[in-house]
Amino acid sequence: MNSIAVVNYAPEKGSVEIREIIKPTISNDEVLLEVSHVGVCGSDLHQWTADHSWPVNYPVVLGHEFGGHIVEIGKDVRDWKEGDAVVSETAAVINSQNPLSKQGLYNLDPDRKGFGYGVNGAMTQFVKVPARCLHKIPENLSFEQACLTEPCSVAYNAVIGNSKIHPGDRVIVIGPGTIGILCAAMAQLCGAEVALVGLEKDAGRLNIARQYGFEIITGDASSWALEKDGMGVDCVIDAAGVSETLNLALKWVRPNGHITKVGWGPQPFKHSLDPLVQKNVTLQGSFSHNWPIWEKVLSLLTSGRLDVKPIIGGVWPLEQWEEAFHAMHSGKIVKSVLKPG
Repeated sequence: MNSIAVVNYAPEKGSVEIREIIKPTISNDEVLLEVSHVGVCGSDLHQWTADHSWPVNYPVVLGHEFGGHIVEIGKDVRDWKEGDAVVSETAAVINSQNPLSKQGLYNLDPDRKGFGYGVNGAMTQFVKVPARCLHKIPENLSFEQACLTEPCSVAYNAVIGNSKIHPGDRVIVIGPGTIGILCAAMAQLCGAEVALVGLEKDAGRLNIARQYGFEIITGDASSWALEKDGMGVDCVIDAAGVSETLNLALKWVRPNGHITKVGWGPQPFKHSLDPLVQKNVTLQGSFSHNWPIWEKVLSLLTSGRLDVKPIIGGVWPLEQWEEAFHAMHSGKIVKSVLKPG
């Protein structure tokens, strides 16, 4: 049985198209999901525009933010049954013997390969998934929202896991994309006073972000950073897809403050890191997520304490993937969602 898929077939710009693929065959420890919804990630767009900085196994089906129903179960899989509504983590391939994997930090396993770049992802009708990646979707959470568990987990790890934000802290988040807005929302849940910073070209997304009650800043955030005591903010979360913004983070953070870098940027950083030393600043990277983070995020989504509805700009059938990509890439909306079938 064949089905259509959104395939990134080569490293050149624009090398994405609809292709027919064969229905996957699962192994003993996998399940087959019929995909309900799949979110379009900034990394999908970066592979489409060929300005990504990670290795890709071409050709590959895009899509790693997804949920669906189990339609087939491997013979060694326990605790799951056909018909279960689930979302899946992104770590499709890990080395279970790696010391980091043994600690539960398989997101940092050097052998890790994710859906949508390392192995075939979910922008198609069926995707095979290791059972260890699955999380049950509560009945009152729609697939449209549940498929955003993955970017929410990225934000949770960046803010809760790696930034140590306290109530009353002042936080600047750079970049009004999906991850930036969700990081700002997470910082608010921590009790922080939050400003979200973007450029003039980000006006559409910044306007959407106003629904969360953040301070919205276009351009230079220096005055907001310094307005309390002239020293800067407690934490800057850099969720922009360029390296240059680290220079802004170093400018806006207070001495003994914290910078978390979660946005990818392949460009060289062309500034001195002396301010990092002079200010005694902690610079922290944040990558991906693991099982307990997903459970926390699903709890937040189910309770409504974390609301992703404002950032969902529309749902498109899989055949209209290009329209969905353009809508998101143009900055008119924050998040596009595709619905196969």
